[in-house]
Formats: sequence, C-alpha cells, structure tokens
Amino acid sequence: MNYWLFKSEPNCFSIDDLAKKPEQITPWDGVRNYQARNFMRSMNIGDLGFFYHSSCAIPGIVGIIKVVKQSYPEEADPRWEHVDVQLVETFPNIITLEKLRAIPKLHNMVILRKGNRLSITPLTEQEWETIHASANH
Repeated sequence: MNYWLFKSEPNCFSIDDLAKKPEQITPWDGVRNYQARNFMRSMNIGDLGFFYHSSCAIPGIVGIIKVVKQSYPEEADPRWEHVDVQLVETFPNIITLEKLRAIPKLHNMVILRKGNRLSITPLTEQEWETIHASANH
C-alpha cells in the first residue's frame, strides 16, 4: 500500500463537499502538474491519503480518503488524469500545518519543504503513522 497527501483549497472543494457526494466518492481532478499526475498514475486501489485543506486561514489535514479507481484520462484533456477517491474519515480536529512542522519525525515530509506547491505528494509509511497517531485516535 502507498500513502499520499491530497491538497485542495476548501473554497474550491472541501472534505465536507466530498462527504455530500453520492457514496462519498468523487474524481480527484483538476491536477495540472505533470509530477502530481504521475503520482496519480502510480496509485493503486486501496491506497490511503490524507485530505489537506490548503490556501485557507488554518491549513492542515482534515481527514482520510482512499483511492477507489485507478487513474484514467480526463475527458476534457486526456493528457491529464485523475483517480476516484472515497471519504474514509473526517477528523474531529484539524492537524494544522503548524503542528506538522513541530513534529521532528516529519521534517523531511514533502509538503513541509520550502517552495513545494504540488497538490499530491507521497508519504512514507512512517510519516503516515506519525500523522495518523496525532489525529487523536
């Protein structure tokens, strides 16, 4: 299994929007970066991801999603692809960017690197477990 971080601006598409979708499933579309597209191409059904709200007052991880359909071309422009994701869990409290930065085990996490703007990034198993443990489970 692989682990991912999916970023979305909540004013465009939030975890609450996903929760309202039929069966809580939606295509993760609109990605216009080749590296992020290639990450989607490597995803497998069952891979897990954190849903991260970005470009908002309090950015951070708000829940967990899973890949339920492998990558396939977008109809409007087939060079771009998307995967279908399903909501697994919404966290009772956001894991803020500030909190992520304060966890020493996460210092190499891609999202914490200066200048990173990718909407999808891979996570190591250790990063996944560290973040999941801090989600008040």
